[in-house]
Amino acid sequence: MKKYLLLLAVFVTVFSSCSKDSFDPAKQAAKDDAAIQSYISANNITATKDPSGVYYQVITAGTGAYPTASSLITVNYTGKLLNGTVFDSGSLHSVVLSSMIQGWIYGIPHINTGGRILLLIPSALGYGNATQGSIPANSVLVFTVDLTGFSN
Repeated sequence: MKKYLLLLAVFVTVFSSCSKDSFDPAKQAAKDDAAIQSYISANNITATKDPSGVYYQVITAGTGAYPTASSLITVNYTGKLLNGTVFDSGSLHSVVLSSMIQGWIYGIPHINTGGRILLLIPSALGYGNATQGSIPANSVLVFTVDLTGFSN
């Protein structure tokens, strides 16, 4: 009996000491912000921080009205990680902006049709702390987006 109690005590001690690190959104947000600011500085980018936390640089403003979250947008885009790895590139046609990641929902309305924007998106406004295909968890995303058209 003592043998089983000792084995149980060892088992409980080993597994209780193997606690997982819990995810802290505030720490991740601070880490993302520091990484974005470092990227901006290293690449000599003049960016503005949106109240949402998305950094953006309007490269070309475009003309006309601004899209809203409910707009159907048509874009050409390239998405990459801060290390320069391209994870996606292409065109989207007639996609509701509100169906996209939050970083796009906050960022795209800063340009008009014909505009180009650089978006630096903290992980919480991208894919968060989950891996998405080739995008690691907690990744800051860098998008260059050309808004070729939209309708409300």
